[in-house]
Amino acid sequence: MYTIIVGGGQVGIYLASLLLAEKHQIKIIENSLDKMTILRQSIPAEIVIEGSGSDPNVLEEAGISKANVVAAVTGSDETNLVVCSLARQEFKVPRVIARVNNPKNAWLYTPEMGVDVALNQADLLAHLVVEEMSLGDMMTLLKLRKGMYSLIEEKVHPNSIANGKAIGDLHIPPRCVFAAIIRGGELFVARRDLVLQTADEVLAVAHSDEIPQLAAILSA
Repeated sequence: MYTIIVGGGQVGIYLASLLLAEKHQIKIIENSLDKMTILRQSIPAEIVIEGSGSDPNVLEEAGISKANVVAAVTGSDETNLVVCSLARQEFKVPRVIARVNNPKNAWLYTPEMGVDVALNQADLLAHLVVEEMSLGDMMTLLKLRKGMYSLIEEKVHPNSIANGKAIGDLHIPPRCVFAAIIRGGELFVARRDLVLQTADEVLAVAHSDEIPQLAAILSA
């Protein structure tokens, strides 16, 4: 997969390192001389392009005509939106991803502006903190669909509703699915007739709105 990253700050460098580790082809565009110096020390110099990602000529130099993905991750919402609009409308890039810096600007990141996925860091972090504050011993392993769903893990408490009951007899919220049960280091498929026991580790995928209900079933 060929990806163009616009923005060579910490987010851009980290994203580039992840993609390079997965053997993807990338180019990263940055116009700050200070950041360029750090970039060339962190990743191969040949994938770094000096210039503005909002300049169509610079995007063409980066090979945007063959790009599968463009990720606009600069610290400026205005720049990110211009990049997204150019990538989609001018160069027909199949997948366009953008970083939202100011949550108040999130409403601008729409498909009409060329954005397929908008990553609102402040919103995701704030919701994650609030969620973790309210979950007790429940652990969030992975966020899915921009934080809408989570892969969570929690042990069955001895005084919980779930202890001693079959999975099929529990009133699990409609947007929650048990994926597997870990018992004594062994993995079990979460069948409806499987009776949960104290200290079973439940792996489940749950909608963010219904995680508190799931926690109430598994916790004390």
